[in-house]
Amino acid sequence: MAGAVLLALAVLWLLLSRVVPGMAQWHSQSVYRLTAGVLGRFWGLFPFSAAEICLYILLVLFFFTLIRGLFRAIREKNYKEEGAKWLSCWFLTAAALFFLYVINCGVNYQRDSFAVQEGFITEGYSDEELARVCLWLTDEINGRSDLVERDEKKEMGAGEHVQEEAAAAMEALGEQYPSLEGSYPRPKELIFSSLLSWQNLTGVYSPFTVEANYNGDITDYNIPFTLCHELAHLRGFMQEEEANFIAFLGCVNAKSTEFQYSGYLSAWIYAMNELNDRDVQRWSQIRRQLSAQADLDVRANSAFWQRYEGKVSGWSEKMNDAYLKANGQEDGVESYDRMVELVVTYYHMKHAGV
Repeated sequence: MAGAVLLALAVLWLLLSRVVPGMAQWHSQSVYRLTAGVLGRFWGLFPFSAAEICLYILLVLFFFTLIRGLFRAIREKNYKEEGAKWLSCWFLTAAALFFLYVINCGVNYQRDSFAVQEGFITEGYSDEELARVCLWLTDEINGRSDLVERDEKKEMGAGEHVQEEAAAAMEALGEQYPSLEGSYPRPKELIFSSLLSWQNLTGVYSPFTVEANYNGDITDYNIPFTLCHELAHLRGFMQEEEANFIAFLGCVNAKSTEFQYSGYLSAWIYAMNELNDRDVQRWSQIRRQLSAQADLDVRANSAFWQRYEGKVSGWSEKMNDAYLKANGQEDGVESYDRMVELVVTYYHMKHAGV
């Protein structure tokens, strides 16, 4: 009964957010702000990813209760009653988790976009404009590539305090953009980051604990951008292209040279991929202008992900694509790439003095 009530409330709330104008925006600024504040502060007390630990505990409990129930059913020869107890327990668990997902994530997919709230009006862009932005990003990267900290492999190092720096960068960004204002918790590295690597994921937002989790195994230049991306989700901006753009803004406006470099290089990869699809010749000309140090980081990143290519990563990408489309992102996993349009708009506004 309790599970059915929670499930019904979650489904009703999700449907209403899609058909009632303004409801999702009201939810994100009131209900979600309250639940995120309470859950985020509580789970933020733990130095590790509570979502990851809870996942392992749930898996252990699932199989433990299943085996215990089977033994009881065999001993007492009461299969229906024991089966009903077990199914009832896990139905309630699933309903509670789905309710948390809807409240802390699902409804926010329907809220007003960051671009609309903060005045980033996108109108498309030409191949010439894209090439100009790629050149600008290349110059910004090259100007910082020999200033960032580098390890023994001559690759960029994120530093020991990258988590605190990410929270500080997002809090500073909130002073410029009201929709992002407030305090941010420290992002948390997963204990078994390889679980994300096999899924081709750099990070993940947990709506159950309101935590920003990230893959600690990825190339270091990716880490600042990833942390800011996941923290953007904590502000209720679930659209992937918007979280990417907010991460870009958070990084390039940060005090840390490593964060600036991470933001520009991450945007450069998205923009250059788009340019490669449109004009290979221009792409080749600009690609050769990237500094040797930055080129080393790009190649290290490619080599890292090549190790995880296979059926698991392909299956995970299909699942992520279906999930995003189910939540209104028609481009699926390609929605990450749509940040390029926002970066082009930012470039024009920046050079127009806005």
